[in-house]
Amino acid sequence: MTDLSTFIAGLPKVELHVHHVGSASPRIVAELAARHEGRSPVPADPAALADYFAFRDFAHFIEVYLSVVDLIRDPEDVWILTHEVARELARQEVRYAELTVTPYSHVHRGIPAPAFCEAIEDARKRAEADFGIELRWCFDIPGEAGLPAAEETLRVSLEERPDGLVSFGLGGPEIGVPRPQFKPYFDQARAAGLRSVPHAGETTGAQTVWDALRDLGAERIGHGIAAADDPQLLAYLAERQIALEVCPTSNVRTRAVARIEDHPLPRLMAAGVLVTINSDDPPMFGTTLNDEYAVAARLLGLGPDGLAALARNAVTASFLDPSAKQRLAGEIDAYLATAPR
Repeated sequence: MTDLSTFIAGLPKVELHVHHVGSASPRIVAELAARHEGRSPVPADPAALADYFAFRDFAHFIEVYLSVVDLIRDPEDVWILTHEVARELARQEVRYAELTVTPYSHVHRGIPAPAFCEAIEDARKRAEADFGIELRWCFDIPGEAGLPAAEETLRVSLEERPDGLVSFGLGGPEIGVPRPQFKPYFDQARAAGLRSVPHAGETTGAQTVWDALRDLGAERIGHGIAAADDPQLLAYLAERQIALEVCPTSNVRTRAVARIEDHPLPRLMAAGVLVTINSDDPPMFGTTLNDEYAVAARLLGLGPDGLAALARNAVTASFLDPSAKQRLAGEIDAYLATAPR
C-alpha cells in the first residue's frame, strides 16, 4: 500500500461531499475554543479533540458538530475556517471542491447573511490565488432545525446568491426528518437554477433515497448507501447515472455501518452506480480524502487505474462546465500515464 499511497497522494482529485465547519482542523478548532473558553464544551487542546470526536451514534455526532458550529462567532472566523479548509484540500491535490455550507447555523447565531456570504466568497477567491483550488458552495438545510431553517436557507440562497453557489442541499439527521416536507423549498431553488444534492439513505433505508429523487429532484445523493439494499433503486441510479457521494469512514464513525468490512461500497460499484469518494467531516472522523481513496482501494481491490477511474467519476458528477470537466479529466489521465507504478 505504500506505493499506492504515494500514487493517491499525487492523484488530482475532486471533492463533492465535505462540510464547511466539519472540515475545521484540530488546530483551528482548538484556537477557536481557546478564544471562547468557558463558553464552549469543545476542548482547547488539539490532543483532546480525538476523544471529543469519539461518537456514540449519529445523534451524538450532530450534538458534537453543533458545538463546533457554536465556535464560529463572526465573519473573521468564517474567513479563517474557509481559507484553512481550502489549504488542507489543496495539500491533497484537490483541484475543485463543492463545500456543503450551512448558512442558517451562522445567521441564526448572529452573523448577518451578507457578511457571511462576503466572508466565504472573499476566502474562496483568495484560496484560488493562494492554493490553485476552485471552491463552490452547496447551501444546505440543517434538517434538525425544520422548516424555518429551510425558509431561511432558501432566502439566503436566492437573495444573497454568492458567485460560488451552485447547489441546494439537505443535511443533518434523517430519522424523524422526512424528505418530502422540503419539496417546496427545493422546487424554488431548482427553478432559480440551483442543483439538488440532498443527503439521503445514510442512516435510514432506501425509501429515503426514493423520496429525495422523487420529491426533491435529487441530481446527486449525499451518502445514499442504503440503495445497496434495493435492487430496483440500484438499477434506477445506474441507468440514470445519478451519483452517490460515498464517505466510507464517516459511515463507520457515525455507526451507520458497523465495520468498514461491511460497507456496501463494493455492492454499489458492482451494480454500475456512479460512485464518488469523499471525506464528509474529515478531522472529526480522523480521516482525509487521501485516506478515503486508500479505504476504497482496499474494499474494491483497486490499483492505479481503478483509483484514477474513481477520480474521474467525481469530475463527471461535479457541477463544473463541460470544458472544465474535460480539462480535469485530462489532468487525471496525464498523471496516470506518467506516475510511477
